[in-house]
Amino acid sequence: MSSGSAARRTARQLRVGAKIADSRIVKLDGMPSYEIFGRFYDAVMGDRAESAKQVSELLRVSKPSARTVLELGCGTGSILKYLQDSYEVSGLDLSSKMLSIARKKVPRAKLFRQDMVDFQIEGRFDAVLCVFDSINHVRRFSDWKKVFARVRQHLLPGGCFIFDINTQRKLERHIAERPWVHPFGRNLLIMEVTAVANHGSNWNIKVFEHVTRARYVLHEEDIVEVSFPLGKILGALRSHFVSVRVVDPNRRRPTEKSERLFFIAKRP
Repeated sequence: MSSGSAARRTARQLRVGAKIADSRIVKLDGMPSYEIFGRFYDAVMGDRAESAKQVSELLRVSKPSARTVLELGCGTGSILKYLQDSYEVSGLDLSSKMLSIARKKVPRAKLFRQDMVDFQIEGRFDAVLCVFDSINHVRRFSDWKKVFARVRQHLLPGGCFIFDINTQRKLERHIAERPWVHPFGRNLLIMEVTAVANHGSNWNIKVFEHVTRARYVLHEEDIVEVSFPLGKILGALRSHFVSVRVVDPNRRRPTEKSERLFFIAKRP
């Protein structure tokens, strides 16, 4: 059955009397916890293998001698799982739900429940990663600066920091689009992105989990993303790193049309 027909079938069931029960609804004012969406994350997003290959290649080129890697906002461990055979991997995240999944996927990884804004762990690393637009969840630019400072402190001399962002252009495009409807298994996800203050975006995620023929459980979570101008980000990075390279994975070079950017920053 096609995803479109599956979505229509589920939507039809919801319209004609399916019972929505045991709803769990979380409205978050700070960093997102992913405590609701976390257990559905892999089913919706897949194994992220292609993205993991892209990050791995950036790491290989940027720091060929790297042996130790720390990932900020490691989520369910998709990147760490891909890297674990080549590196000694560690990760941190705020979501206990996602970390519990990561511990099963990447049993050799050292995992920490900490905030990327003020994390402090023992040891220094050849490379620090922060991908899948995780830094976009940090709402204040003053906190982005704190992340950059913490990363520098946790890098070995000559180490590199690789992270990606959703640009302001991409967030604006999502805000203008209609809600995204995505069936997975017998469940249905509906995601609507709306504007919030300071050029931010609120991602309202509703998962209708199929329980019985006409019974669904609603799980809802709000996740905020913000972005900032390229020049502002570069200025902050250059306060901590000796060189910064910006890559648009879809273009020869970054432009005002870029929607996703990678930053590769080197520590002295």
